[in-house]
Amino acid sequence: MNTLVDVAFGDAPGRWPLPSASTPREHWLRAVASGGQGRYAAAMAELDWLDRATICPALASLALSTRASLLRQLGGHLVARGWDGRAWAAARSDVDAGADALVGLAADALGVGRFSVSQRLLRRAGDLIGDGAAGRVGVRLAWVSAELAMVMGDGATAVDSAERAVELAAGFTSARHAVKSQVVLAAAWCSVGEFDTSRNVADAALTVAERLGLVPLNWALACVLADIGSSVHSPTEIRARRDGLADTVRDRGGTWTAR
Repeated sequence: MNTLVDVAFGDAPGRWPLPSASTPREHWLRAVASGGQGRYAAAMAELDWLDRATICPALASLALSTRASLLRQLGGHLVARGWDGRAWAAARSDVDAGADALVGLAADALGVGRFSVSQRLLRRAGDLIGDGAAGRVGVRLAWVSAELAMVMGDGATAVDSAERAVELAAGFTSARHAVKSQVVLAAAWCSVGEFDTSRNVADAALTVAERLGLVPLNWALACVLADIGSSVHSPTEIRARRDGLADTVRDRGGTWTAR
């Protein structure tokens, strides 16, 4: 169990193969860990198992939110919305699971251009967990808040929210969340025209993402650097990395979906 926690939410996110699961929570941890490595087929198999199992409402909600998150990573915001809606309904009185589902719904709305809806959902999630919320849900709330500010043209708020995500992630146990927070911060600096700062953040995060085996985040950083240039790698190297990582995602069961 501790090993699975270390892979899903600790300092060993690239470990493979994963230990076997003997409880529903361990199946969920395997899904989270597999998804973080871009092993989408493996992650979905674990979530399919959970969808058939009789489990507590909070874990059922988290499993549904996890499926939605994986679909969203592959561009399927509209499809993800249905799973996040199910996650919200399943959460019942569990605050963290409910807030997790609301953040997911906010990200879904953002992805299809429903910015005011996204804003309301983020506000509702913040009210549910409290303004000073730390931990995984607090980090995710800061990510989506930064992303929403970017698309709405509020670069200063985007940077503030991204820096909050970095700060919260530093107090959390997950190396994956720390790297994702750097991805968001790099994008936020781009939104205010600070390309040198963005480049430095993304280059440093790229090295960490590669070392940790975080394929989706490695790909996201390569996409950023393909647009703004790297101080470390040539444009040819970055484009080759980006395209090679996209192939890896497809090989591991990831299918890109428009919206």
